[in-house]
Amino acid sequence: MRKALYSLFILSFLISCKSPEVKDEKESGITENSDRSSFNYATTGKIERLDSAINQLIPKDSNIEIIASGFNWSEGPLWLEVIDALIFSDVPENRIWKWTEQDSLEIYLEPSGYFGDEKGKREPGSNGLALDINGDLLLCQHGARQLAVMKSPIRNPSGNFVAIANQFEGKKFNSPNDLVINNNGGMYFTDPPYGLDEWNTKELDFQGVYFIDFMGNLSLQIDTLSRPNGIGLSPDEKSLFIAQSDPLKARYYRYELDENGNVFSGKVILDVTDLVGDENPGLPDGLAVHSSGNLFASGPGGILIISPEGKLLGTIKTGRATSNCTFDTEEEYLYITADMDLLRVKMK
Repeated sequence: MRKALYSLFILSFLISCKSPEVKDEKESGITENSDRSSFNYATTGKIERLDSAINQLIPKDSNIEIIASGFNWSEGPLWLEVIDALIFSDVPENRIWKWTEQDSLEIYLEPSGYFGDEKGKREPGSNGLALDINGDLLLCQHGARQLAVMKSPIRNPSGNFVAIANQFEGKKFNSPNDLVINNNGGMYFTDPPYGLDEWNTKELDFQGVYFIDFMGNLSLQIDTLSRPNGIGLSPDEKSLFIAQSDPLKARYYRYELDENGNVFSGKVILDVTDLVGDENPGLPDGLAVHSSGNLFASGPGGILIISPEGKLLGTIKTGRATSNCTFDTEEEYLYITADMDLLRVKMK
């Protein structure tokens, strides 16, 4: 989830002054009686189908729609059913945006991940977002180097944050990046170093994957991955999926969990290092697990659709470095954050 890793930092700096494209009603074709099936958006890329199983997930006539644009580096998409909206981070800009079909685009929360006075931070904002079992917003905050909860209603966001975890064994985290919540309220999160600036002190000599159980106990689950990034749970919550954004070891892992939610074994299910290159921008980054158990995982070329066993079913080829994705409540659409754009694909 680090833009510099994709060699696009210079590009992002050049476009950072560009305001996101906020469509008015006339431009977007929105009227009082509009429904989402009537909207017309520009399309991009293509959907590569390597296995017929993908047709059970994505209709053959689906396109990749560009529903908003002009961000610095979009990340951490989260569907909020209570307000029928998508929110997502713009990490370098230290803000969260909200998108709805009816109202288009507006700032949801700013600042989102850093609250100090240092200037020139590369990735200060929030990254991964999730809801806890109480419906409160959880944020991986790069600049603050912590996992936090927003103590304000979803409908009325504010900068009232409380840290859930900001250190391990007395040492600051690197920069919590992505997270997933189990049905008992347990939280898994990754901690690569992408939010650290040159003047920050890296206090841990590893990049960890952590678990906070429903009692609030923090434990280190994995310390052997070079760049743990996106994270997700299987529908039965017996497996934990992790993407590694290391260009030399671009891999997706599956770890088995015991009855208490702790990792007890793991293996690589798909290695895509040979796909990394200019012709396939991006690396393994954020991911979402469909109710079928299939992974929709950012990677070289866009969003890779991967079976639970690690078979590559196809790729949503966005044509740009792609950071993350999520589904709405009914899995009607897949929403994708991809560099300066917010995309979506109609699901089956």
